Amino acid sequence: MNYFKKSSLFPFPFLLLCCSIIVFFNNGVVNASHKVFPELQSTSTVDVKNVHRTGYHFQPPKNWINDPNGPMYYNGVYHLFYQYNPHGSVWGNIVWAHSVSMDLINWIPLEPAIYPSKVFDNYGTWSGSATILPGNKPIILYTGVVDANKTQVQNYAIPANLSDPFLRKWIKPDNNPLIVADVNINKAQFRDPTTAWLGRDGYWRTLIGSVLGNKGLTIMYKSKSFMKWKKVQHPLHSVDDTGNWECPDFFPVLLDGTNGLDASYNGKNAKHILKVSLDVTRFEYYTVGTYDTKKDRYTPNNTSIDGWKGLRLDYGNYYASKSFYDPSKNRRIMWGWSNESDTVDDDVKKGWAGIQTIPRKLWLDPTGKQLVQWPIQELQTLREQKVQLSNCKLEKGDKIEVKGITPAQADVEVTFSFSSLDKAEPFDPSWADLYAQDVCAIKGSKVQGGLGPFGLLTLASKKLEEYTPVFFRVFKAQDKYKVLMCSDASRSTLENGKTMYKPSFAGYVDVDLTNKTLSLRSLIDHSVVESFGAGGKTCITSRVYPTLAIYDNAHLFVFNNGTEAIKIETLNAWSMGKPKMNWSFGHSSY
Repeated sequence: MNYFKKSSLFPFPFLLLCCSIIVFFNNGVVNASHKVFPELQSTSTVDVKNVHRTGYHFQPPKNWINDPNGPMYYNGVYHLFYQYNPHGSVWGNIVWAHSVSMDLINWIPLEPAIYPSKVFDNYGTWSGSATILPGNKPIILYTGVVDANKTQVQNYAIPANLSDPFLRKWIKPDNNPLIVADVNINKAQFRDPTTAWLGRDGYWRTLIGSVLGNKGLTIMYKSKSFMKWKKVQHPLHSVDDTGNWECPDFFPVLLDGTNGLDASYNGKNAKHILKVSLDVTRFEYYTVGTYDTKKDRYTPNNTSIDGWKGLRLDYGNYYASKSFYDPSKNRRIMWGWSNESDTVDDDVKKGWAGIQTIPRKLWLDPTGKQLVQWPIQELQTLREQKVQLSNCKLEKGDKIEVKGITPAQADVEVTFSFSSLDKAEPFDPSWADLYAQDVCAIKGSKVQGGLGPFGLLTLASKKLEEYTPVFFRVFKAQDKYKVLMCSDASRSTLENGKTMYKPSFAGYVDVDLTNKTLSLRSLIDHSVVESFGAGGKTCITSRVYPTLAIYDNAHLFVFNNGTEAIKIETLNAWSMGKPKMNWSFGHSSY
């Protein structure tokens, strides 16, 4: 996938009057510039600036990263490949960097697995996926760029030595490329093959993202041998006026429960998810639907909007995601890339750009309408000091500081309750055509409401000159309630007010308010806030760069700016430790 820089985004008790805290040790569309910076892509990193570097999110010691590629679990080891520039902190010189882990938290760096070296990929080794073939043999499908016109083909790579537990070396056989675009395909927009799946007819299938005119589509190819592929006459799915589709992902999900499924599963108790990354908006969209295996057609459910106003995996700075099935714990895991929100010049100065978000387990909500996402359970091994709040009432204008943890590197889970929905403010009919982030920009965290805004003030300075609020507002819309969840970066930093991308990210939360509660979890890590509303029904990732609220000067508050009193039923917050994260990076082999 061709990605370019987005130019714009010790134990002691506390006692408060209202509650107890116990401390333990233990159109708002994001546009990409699609601009290459040839004069910068090979500018060597001399000094890495640690301010804003994450503590527990995946990132190499320096330089540019983007898409997660080919994640897989193989013989007891998790593998993550990702797009990486070994020579600088802006996009360019892309290779498939490779790291391995036993727990998805601590990572060992290896040498790049795939890099430009052949006539079929000499101009680029872009995104792709891993498939485990019969006989327990992994294979990677990836996009190669063959010329200066960005002509794209689909290649494969295989491990040089299956007995190597880390699969350090990969080879690209000479019978590449496996798939070449025909005359009906846009050869410069033809990339990011999915994990392949095996049909009941004995044929393997894979999807490739593309565009025809302004119609986004996933082109399907079939193969009996995995070496000779034939294009299916029609796309698996396409949608008018959505632009180029990148990084498609297609996988089954169970109708009941949270277990994951292998891509080749074809039982009755399942639906399919089609996810695409829209090049125009730089957001990730998905639908829940039915896969007709005989006709090789995918049809979204009538509850899934098929287009720009459809469901998103994440309503913030999150793109180019890739999922995989983890047979060791019977789950499907999703990785996503979170780009920087500062400028290219900022990235060159700090010597790094891009992180991978925390891996998320995902499953189908019991309603069947949407996915639920939640940080993998292994993340809890990093939890250290713990603070608890309970039975704490917040009247209009109240805020409480959460002390006893490190707010710049924390994991916070809170459940709010309220006694009535009567003060929910009316939903303005003129907002019906707006995106949720537009409504958030209008009705921010400081604009007093009825039921809300209430939530967290993360990465906040002591006097609130800087803060990133993550919060809810509840609206009454005709015969139903609408819950808006926001992560607003507009007051996140005092720096670069005109050049820094500081959006009001937001999404609506499809949640039953019968029990009058809302839950929120936020993963705070210096320059990123990943938030999960209502148990993971709505997710928002924000990248922010505070100048005052850094290291020990960062604070965390719980607030309510609505006229309806809010109760903190429970709040659990932990300082987060630092895993072993690519502590000695491998050397490039080209």
